[in-house]
Amino acid sequence: QSPRKKLADEYMCVSPSVSRRLPLVYHPHYSCSWPPKHRFPMSKFADLHAFLLTQPSVLATASWHQPELPPHAWVEAVHEREYYRAFLGSRLGDAEARRIGFREQLSRPELIRRTRLEVGGTVLTAKLALRHGLACNLAGGTHHAHAGAGSGFTILNDLAVAAAYVRKHEGVSRVAVVDLDVHQGDGTATLFEGDGSVFTLSMHCGANFPFRKARSDLDIDVPSGTADAGYLRLLRETLPTMLRRFRPELVLYDAGVDVWEGDGLGHLKLSHAGIWSRDRYVIETCVRSGVPIACVIGGGYDRDPLALARRHALLHRA
Repeated sequence: QSPRKKLADEYMCVSPSVSRRLPLVYHPHYSCSWPPKHRFPMSKFADLHAFLLTQPSVLATASWHQPELPPHAWVEAVHEREYYRAFLGSRLGDAEARRIGFREQLSRPELIRRTRLEVGGTVLTAKLALRHGLACNLAGGTHHAHAGAGSGFTILNDLAVAAAYVRKHEGVSRVAVVDLDVHQGDGTATLFEGDGSVFTLSMHCGANFPFRKARSDLDIDVPSGTADAGYLRLLRETLPTMLRRFRPELVLYDAGVDVWEGDGLGHLKLSHAGIWSRDRYVIETCVRSGVPIACVIGGGYDRDPLALARRHALLHRA
């Protein structure tokens, strides 16, 4: 049996009655109409979906799942009710809108809907991962959102909502958030500070946003300019030890591609091969440790939409 076939079998250690296809989560409203010159690449979710549909290997192995809008109680288990309801009612102030980075777009019903669907998608991805061992969202990774404020192009923290959901509704006692976006997952870290049931690991470029860092359970400050070899060495020194010591029952993996060497908002030097190796290593390590893993795409910035879609697709192809 080839190593690739063996790994595929390991991914789906489930009863024969359960589908052995890789669950992928997507909603056509993940993307909405958007100012063409805005720094945030809103079309990337639809672009990623369209690109994956051209890949025979993905089509042959994927099962597609569509999320619904999450109940308000799921979100309010993490976010302050006043902030969340102000967002839903288009009542956030100018200062809050500037901190998020969406300004006049923030009150649009399409943005409110896609933000909620993204949260629902990551919750669904977590549920599917618990059932199948592995699942991937085509969005998610909004790790800068705090309990009562958004920040850095993020409004609601999908990773935190999913972690809270599986602990309350799926009988999960320990969740690890493995955040490999180039930016620290400061919102997630703050939301779970002092909570022993959620371990937050953030491996990020310390010289990058946010410039006032939060305290994760484990922060790995990657020096600016780090390339494939140095980055993967740090990851291999960190991930297995965390899994062995914390023993999570679910990993939420933020696979941001803003670590790429040409990303406009990153300061690292990973190649496409390095990003693929990173994602493959995280997935293999979790699967072989018997830990279900739910993946989200995280950050990535490029003026070329097809190039960005192909870069995010490295996760799903891995």
